[in-house]
Amino acid sequence: MASIDGQWDCTAQSPMGEQQSVLTLTSKPDGSFAGTNAGPLGALDVTDGQVTGDHVSFKMELKVPFPMTLACEGELNGDVLEGTIDTGAFGRFPVKATRRA
Repeated sequence: MASIDGQWDCTAQSPMGEQQSVLTLTSKPDGSFAGTNAGPLGALDVTDGQVTGDHVSFKMELKVPFPMTLACEGELNGDVLEGTIDTGAFGRFPVKATRRA
């Protein structure tokens, strides 16, 4: 299993332009992970984190401006995580995160 621990500089491409945030992730003893994603509009909890080989998936619950579950998945290649954020009715957006040294 690839290591997911650390702080990640994250950029999501959305219809509102690039959204910058810092993803902080910590592994749990059962092989899952949790954390937070903090950006200009506040922080979201990272839940349901799973790493299977190099495949990563997790969820975030957006509360403002309206409730929405963000389902994230991607591939971990060393210190780079690339994938998508599925917003449901608003579509899927590319996201890339780079682990801080």
